[in-house]
Amino acid sequence: MSRNGFRRCALAFALLTLCSASLLYGQTKPGLVVEGDHFTLDGKPFKVMSGELHYARIPREYWHARLKMARAMGLNTIATYVFWNLHEPSPGVYDFSGQNDLAAFIRAAQEEGLYVILRAGPYVCAEWELGGLPSWLLADPASAAALRSDDPAFMAPVERWMKRLAQEVAPLQVGNGGPILITQVENEYGGFGSDHVYMRHMRDILVRAGFTASMLDTVDGFNDLAKGEIPGVFAGVNFGLGSSKKGMDAAAAFRPGAPIFVTEYWPGWFDSWGHPHQTRSTSVQLDDLAYMLKHGAGVNLYMFHGGTSFGFMSGADSSHGNYLPDTTSYDYGAPLDESGRPTPKFYAMRKIFAEYASCGDKRGEACLPPVPASGPVVAIPALALKESASLWENLPAPVESEHTKTMEEIGQSYGYLLYRTSLPSATHGTLALEELHDYAQVYVDGKLAGTLDRREKRNTLALTTTGPARLDIVVENTARINYSKAIRTERKGITQRATLDGRELTGWKLYRLPMTALPERYVTSKASGPAFFRASFTLAAVGDTFLDTRALGKGAVWVNGHALGRFWNVGPQQTLYLPAPWLRTGANEIVVFDLMPGEKPAVAGLQKPILDAPVADQSGNRVQQ
Repeated sequence: MSRNGFRRCALAFALLTLCSASLLYGQTKPGLVVEGDHFTLDGKPFKVMSGELHYARIPREYWHARLKMARAMGLNTIATYVFWNLHEPSPGVYDFSGQNDLAAFIRAAQEEGLYVILRAGPYVCAEWELGGLPSWLLADPASAAALRSDDPAFMAPVERWMKRLAQEVAPLQVGNGGPILITQVENEYGGFGSDHVYMRHMRDILVRAGFTASMLDTVDGFNDLAKGEIPGVFAGVNFGLGSSKKGMDAAAAFRPGAPIFVTEYWPGWFDSWGHPHQTRSTSVQLDDLAYMLKHGAGVNLYMFHGGTSFGFMSGADSSHGNYLPDTTSYDYGAPLDESGRPTPKFYAMRKIFAEYASCGDKRGEACLPPVPASGPVVAIPALALKESASLWENLPAPVESEHTKTMEEIGQSYGYLLYRTSLPSATHGTLALEELHDYAQVYVDGKLAGTLDRREKRNTLALTTTGPARLDIVVENTARINYSKAIRTERKGITQRATLDGRELTGWKLYRLPMTALPERYVTSKASGPAFFRASFTLAAVGDTFLDTRALGKGAVWVNGHALGRFWNVGPQQTLYLPAPWLRTGANEIVVFDLMPGEKPAVAGLQKPILDAPVADQSGNRVQQ
């Protein structure tokens, strides 16, 4: 063989080797590559030091600021979930604008010197409404029963969605010159099922959509790796506090000789309404982080910055049959707090990450960017909410139905639903709302008769009238469960039927209340029952603030048209984060919807959040894996 021929063969062999390694993990173009027990990028060893933060939980105006903080803590990568329900609010209708401009967020990460892990879903969990799945999948019983299965009723809309997602972000994969190193196939599927046909089909959908210029991976808890893995796709491992050795040992035993990437390490936890604020030991977290990095693993902190589940996007947990809706704050005890400010944990973790930083002749913290200064925080004096608009006087046209229907059946996703019917004669009996999802107030002729709450498994109420009466039932979608097979049954409203002493009530008018449009007319007298409240205030300068909701009951808040999220006086959260970019110098407007307003509803802007107010249940921290 000639010398040139030998060189051509050697080159062909080298390319074949590279392509084989890439194809093993879904790539057809060079990118992040497995070389024995470690990753390489551009031919050099690469340790993934990542932190999770979600574009939808951060005001767009703050994306760059949060990403700069990630770099300053020593991270070289960020991870984000993709929230299908935000981008396809109804079948075939897509939104990648404004706050939902995922490609702009990914480009911002690249501009800040960060790589990206794209956790594409379609299911993401994330303590997010229905785990990011669009609620319209629940409208058809066939697709509802098929969620996260290989049934065409689920997979057909999934494939349509992934193709559309790829149009936005596939050009941003590392093999195409973008920052996306890894694209995730599904999410913690081993904690849901073990259908490997489904997982392989999901991988094939991603490949057909165009996710071939980044490495594909799966992620699972260390006890579930075999159930969620796909042969030929990299398998990451998830675990929490104090489990670094156990979790890494499990990953090493599962894929001997392969790199270990801790795709989720939980340095905190989330809060549920009515339960204690969650805290975790910082010293144990630091020991875990040091152990993982020292023993060669890459890591993704879940969360580096939690942010806020604005609007109606917070999810709910299901534990031992108990319904546990999550708070609006997703602070998570993360190194960067809900408002994007570094905590003591941030600086302690920065020292550990700095041990793996190098730049020319320098090493350590000298190679990290300085920690950016945080913006101002302002206080807003107490605002009495004196203008009001009664819910009863601001109802849309109803949908008439002989039987109760769910939100999904009448084309609604979030907010509230009012059921109205007439009781033809004097009544003394038990009202039962079968499979109430989730919280209801019952009114007779406009007067509150009682409340029912799925959290407390309370769905019956003694009802008495002295004659014919109007029955109103206001039902709140408090949050769809985002975990376990319970997601398949998370339709909202009265999901079965309403009965009085066992006899079904019929002849309903259903009023959709998604809260996408707010009243325009208010009066200065206080409305009775559920109502909207409005106030104006003037600012000489803007800054982040935290709205004190302790004088309110249960509902939601909008400031200058921005939906801040839910409040509830059961705690532990008693403030709502209000970011500076959503305020204006000069005149501002706040609107509050309150299901149970007090005598003097009011709010104020505090300089510090209240996330740990007293709650009735003091049972302590919830368990992580």
